[in-house]
Amino acid sequence: MLLEGSCHCQRVRFSVRSRHPYPYNLCYCSICRKTAGGGGFAINLGGESASLAVEGREHVAVYRPRVPDPETGEPRQSPMERHFCRHCGSALWVWDPRWPELVHPFASAIDSGLPVPPERTHLMLGSKAGWVEVRADARDRLFEAFPDESIAAWHRRLGLEQEA
Repeated sequence: MLLEGSCHCQRVRFSVRSRHPYPYNLCYCSICRKTAGGGGFAINLGGESASLAVEGREHVAVYRPRVPDPETGEPRQSPMERHFCRHCGSALWVWDPRWPELVHPFASAIDSGLPVPPERTHLMLGSKAGWVEVRADARDRLFEAFPDESIAAWHRRLGLEQEA
């Protein structure tokens, strides 16, 4: 499925091919909450990084968040890159050199119609803000940290993979 997106001020427009376009995961980590805004969570989709086409790339800035080192707990800079519009601040996509074939656009930046997921995965609940009320349906899965399946595995399990 071709996903087309943009920032709020329209200086950045992008498209990406996706086999995993269902906006199913709600991430409550402090990074998503503080950089993407709204609801206390962010929703990422799966895309093929080789297909990412960007108009207005000169308006895109990158933020690499600080995360705890898994061994020491000390803050360190993550290799993950959160791309956003330097003018209006819209969160656009995440890319990580550890998985260079993937790109994860934020559902909030997608202008194309997205399919409605049959269930949702609420992740990083251990990091959610106290003011956030989790609204989970009976079929939803809840995780204190990361879920036990990837975006691709979730789509496969439910038979929802699309043609890229």
